[in-house]
Amino acid sequence: MRLLHTSDWHLGRAFHRVNMLGAQAGFIGHLVETVREHAVDAVVVSGDVYDRAVPPLAAVELFDDALHRLADLGVPTVMISGNHDSARRLGVGARLIDRAGIHLRTDPAGCGTPVVLTDAHGDVAFYGLPYLEPALVKAEFGVEKAGHEAVLAAAMDRVRADLATRARGTRSVVLAHAFVTGGEQSDSERDITVGGVAAVPSGVFDGVDYVALGHLHGCQTLTERVRYSGSPLPYSFSEHRHRKSMWLVDLDATGSVTAERVDCPVPRPLARLRGTLADLLADPELTPHEDAWVEATLTDPVRPDEPMARLTERFPHTLSLVFDPERAPEEPGVSYARRLADRSDQEIAEDFVAHVRGAGPDTHERGVLRDAFDAVRADDTVREVAR
Repeated sequence: MRLLHTSDWHLGRAFHRVNMLGAQAGFIGHLVETVREHAVDAVVVSGDVYDRAVPPLAAVELFDDALHRLADLGVPTVMISGNHDSARRLGVGARLIDRAGIHLRTDPAGCGTPVVLTDAHGDVAFYGLPYLEPALVKAEFGVEKAGHEAVLAAAMDRVRADLATRARGTRSVVLAHAFVTGGEQSDSERDITVGGVAAVPSGVFDGVDYVALGHLHGCQTLTERVRYSGSPLPYSFSEHRHRKSMWLVDLDATGSVTAERVDCPVPRPLARLRGTLADLLADPELTPHEDAWVEATLTDPVRPDEPMARLTERFPHTLSLVFDPERAPEEPGVSYARRLADRSDQEIAEDFVAHVRGAGPDTHERGVLRDAFDAVRADDTVREVAR
């Protein structure tokens, strides 16, 4: 059985101030053509179909168009909700849409109930594990501690229990939306840390033939059977080295996996440039980047006049301007933004405690802060779902 594995469409999302809807529509067309040209038997979409719980109307219309085009191909599609989606909204009409061969799996209670497809070698069971927010699903899975590993392990126990009841030789595919240990992050993924821990070990998914992951935006192979497809389009400059693609996966009669990447259309290349304004404007080696979306980091010791206007004369698609002046090592002046760069909310709060009282939080206090951030994040999730 030949599968096309994709995820993290983030329909409705912009790239800085650039509307990406046209590029997203181009990707949907590319996906449909790939299904047709490569004789794909099933499409799997591993979450974050939308960029937010209440997407703009244009994004909903594009999703509706994608569903119709996939259904018209007569190729089954299995998709799950991600942490950016509203599971309840995405799942509206799921049972009716099932009849068209589009299988939406957004309810955590259904983790152990697969979509079963058949080829010449027998059945393939597709188990959809939507994003499992630990604070919201721990009761469903009967786990005491609300953590990603605990709820995913409980969900996979249901998968393995169901698989054990099926005919010998039944192959299996799991769709999941999670941060799995060994995956490389980018700046455009929403933090899903709980209790100070975000990642789960890949061993949680042992016992199935292929795991189609979503959440991380870079295409990655964790093991031959556990892969991220990544997002089809870039959503931050941290993805400037990504090769955006989908996985074309073949499951043979025994469940062995072979996979190859299918590149996605590139609406415009990304470039991260660094140097003084004068150097960026004059360097002939930067000519290939003149048509790219550009993030420019200026190292001038004194902020130059009208830097954005001057940059866009050479690089008309400059979207981000960062100032990182090169100073002598003994110079103490460091901007507040630079001090906070790459630091988590937890680390910033701990730094504040240390600044106010002269000593950082102890182990108990760090736990209190962590619980507070987890509670706020869970509350935000509940509010999004309820909107």
